[in-house]
Amino acid sequence: MTLVGRTLVISGGSRGIGEAIAVRAARDGANVALLAKTSEPHPALPGTIHTAAAAIEEAGGRALPLVGDIRDDAFVEAAVREVADTFGGIDVVVNNASAIDLSSTGYISMKKYDLMSDINTRGAFHLSQRSIPYLRASENPHILTLSPPISLDRKWFSTHTAYTIAKYGMSLLTIGLSEELRNDGIAANSLWPRTAIDTAAVRNVIGGDLARRSRTAAIMADAAHAILVRDSRTYTGNLVIDDDILSEAGVTDFSRYLNGGSEADLVLDMWVEPKGGAVARFRLG
Repeated sequence: MTLVGRTLVISGGSRGIGEAIAVRAARDGANVALLAKTSEPHPALPGTIHTAAAAIEEAGGRALPLVGDIRDDAFVEAAVREVADTFGGIDVVVNNASAIDLSSTGYISMKKYDLMSDINTRGAFHLSQRSIPYLRASENPHILTLSPPISLDRKWFSTHTAYTIAKYGMSLLTIGLSEELRNDGIAANSLWPRTAIDTAAVRNVIGGDLARRSRTAAIMADAAHAILVRDSRTYTGNLVIDDDILSEAGVTDFSRYLNGGSEADLVLDMWVEPKGGAVARFRLG
């Protein structure tokens, strides 16, 4: 039930949920490679790949920050080789990098559509693809993609079809890889938050007033950890919600993840349904 000595590759891990997952793994003594563009501070989004690497080291892990664009094929291919050469292999791939634009079809630009498709679906596909040869050599290999359960309820297509397509593409990747790689013992699962998660990116895009009605990124980090320590040969092909997987792991008190509000204040994320105290719908755009 530990990630000690294991090597994780995380895309887009310079801040937010990706960084939280990285630091949680580092507390076990894991090696963590970060693939991200942010080498210099952003005026509205605190944190860089270097501050995240420092947090990993401080938590007890080994960090390898690799600056580049997940859309750049040459960068991804070289980065995967460097991770394997540095740490002696790859055990876990976390597809965290994602772009968001909640504009409706009549207003979204094709540039933004392509950006979401290239980062979300194509980026996750390529990083997973290039890591497969190394994952086959791992004792407990996992691919974890941060994407939602697939619901065809029409309410999810009423305002932001382009973004829904891009995120559902990541979930379809999980389903496909879980079947393609089943005989190799490589697990492929998706993880999604039930509620809004307080990150700098969300505050920048949505607004800071959502923070009090969100959970902290720690819940996603703990849920990811609970998945990644499972047996890859028996736990695969799942599109799971953070508090569900933690409940299965024995967590009964979720108040530790509150961000200043109460359970009744929590706002549901997209593509999920109410459970417990979370009752308000996450309406964006």
